[in-house]
Amino acid sequence: MRYRLTFIAGLATGYVLGARAGRERYEQLRKATQRVTQNPAVRNSAESVALTGRDAAAKAFGKVSAKVEDRLPASVSDRVRSLREQRSADEDEWGTSNT
Repeated sequence: MRYRLTFIAGLATGYVLGARAGRERYEQLRKATQRVTQNPAVRNSAESVALTGRDAAAKAFGKVSAKVEDRLPASVSDRVRSLREQRSADEDEWGTSNT
């Protein structure tokens, strides 16, 4: 209950401060955010983090599926095995480009 009350108080405070700041301040924040997101260094860092995350997820998938495969029902275990066999090291399983 205390966390819910703290969240509601924070939400109300944010709303009041945001309403007082108005449209002008909103536009300033939006433009600053766009400048940051368009920065090549930020974009390269975000891409690097995404690729690292994909690699970590692929390794975790392999390890976890190998450990729990024998504990799963046969139909699920067959599906996990077929997914593991379909993957290749250079393939992007997430449907996004690596550029």
